[in-house]
Amino acid sequence: MKIIIPMAGKGTRLHPHTLNTPKPLIPIVGKTILKRLINNLYKVIKIFSIQEIIFIIGNFENDIKKELIKSTNDIGINPIFYYQKNPQGTADALLKAKNSLIGPIIIAFSDTLFYHTSIEKEITNKVDNIIWTKKVKKPHLFGVVKCDSSGLITNFIEKPKYYVSNLAIVGLYYLKNGHHLRDELQYILDKKIKNEEEYQLTSALERMRKKGEKFTNKKIKEWMDFGNKKRTLSSNSKILSIESKNSKLIHKNTVIKNSFIIKPCYIEENTNIENSIIGPYVSIGKYTKIKNSNIKKSLILNYTIIENANLYNSMIGNFTSYTKKAKEVSLGDYSNFN
Repeated sequence: MKIIIPMAGKGTRLHPHTLNTPKPLIPIVGKTILKRLINNLYKVIKIFSIQEIIFIIGNFENDIKKELIKSTNDIGINPIFYYQKNPQGTADALLKAKNSLIGPIIIAFSDTLFYHTSIEKEITNKVDNIIWTKKVKKPHLFGVVKCDSSGLITNFIEKPKYYVSNLAIVGLYYLKNGHHLRDELQYILDKKIKNEEEYQLTSALERMRKKGEKFTNKKIKEWMDFGNKKRTLSSNSKILSIESKNSKLIHKNTVIKNSFIIKPCYIEENTNIENSIIGPYVSIGKYTKIKNSNIKKSLILNYTIIENANLYNSMIGNFTSYTKKAKEVSLGDYSNFN
């Protein structure tokens, strides 16, 4: 078995934060999304003795590729890389790795996280394919599945215009025969079968289903999506709520003067907070200085200066200076807003 992680998308829905940093390498509560994803899959990796983690990447800088290598080397695996230089959808991305689409595979998209303890138990000889899902309020924003009473999937639909199901595909898949997927991916690209101008994985899965492949639906307990700023901040809040129960999230080298921290919050080392109210649901990176500010439900990265601010639902990137009152802000790396 092998794990395939597509991460070649440009992350346009999370601009300006992904202009310098790919979305999977954005830190959430002290760990990158990618690191958290690998941690989520750690039991699967160990139980099934997985030796291959495959990344499908775009035009990333060498230092970012080094970060991917480090993340997998930390668990004793050397990664394999394929390249999608011109993103044309999930099906196109996966077909770049066609030489690895052999035997059993797990596909885990890099902008999704999950808290679910039994994935490794659900992959058994009794099921050929598994699609993990979560009920959502706005299914038209996702690929969804319809199921029969036994949990077998009866249809795959990409971003339905009208309500057909509220079971959204969370970006986690197990396929027993990777070459079956490879053949259908090749077919839809050869025939130029697109959905919203892109080649979609759901199209290939639906063709597999129509040919007799059985897909079992399994539900995720907690799903964190990072598709855009709103979902990223919501997911940051969920992770803070979960991890605050078992971890100390404020670094011992943080300096807090005449300030009030409303938990849950995450504050990294060598951050200085003065005359401020922080929280709830705020993550702050290292070497950041905050003064005379009120910040709620926000994500602030490293080496940033914030003064006289009133922030809510905000994301502020690395090496940024912000000294102006506002309610909601989205600033990328190296911004200066005074």
